[in-house]
Amino acid sequence: MLFKANADRRHHIPKQRQRVTNWAEYDASLRARGSLTVWFTAEAIDGWRAEARPGRGGQAKYSDLAIATALTLRAVFRLALRQTEGLIGSVLQLLGLDLAVPDHSTLSRRAETLMVPQPKAGSKPVHLLVDSTGLRLCGPGE
Repeated sequence: MLFKANADRRHHIPKQRQRVTNWAEYDASLRARGSLTVWFTAEAIDGWRAEARPGRGGQAKYSDLAIATALTLRAVFRLALRQTEGLIGSVLQLLGLDLAVPDHSTLSRRAETLMVPQPKAGSKPVHLLVDSTGLRLCGPGE
């Protein structure tokens, strides 16, 4: 009798309402969800390092573009700062780029002052574009 006591509060998997009739397309769409394409333009590579600031004080090592790229990837994949550091390092290594990777403390400090685009919730794919004009999140076809 105990198993019936909480029957109205149990979480059951609902019965499937629609039947999948196009398994090949459905299977291909599920595989495409894991697709990741990353490329950097030459201008973005040149703009990775920060410009020297006049005056006294410490010099920034990374440009706003580099920090915004890392923080946007962090938001897209919902990563912690150290995981973001590892992701950026592995992406740059896979692309064969000899660029320095911002560490997690730099990302944390610069995130307070930098406006980072947040991905919109939904099922549509998100395209992250990094070029000389900056960083943009776009939907399909934009």
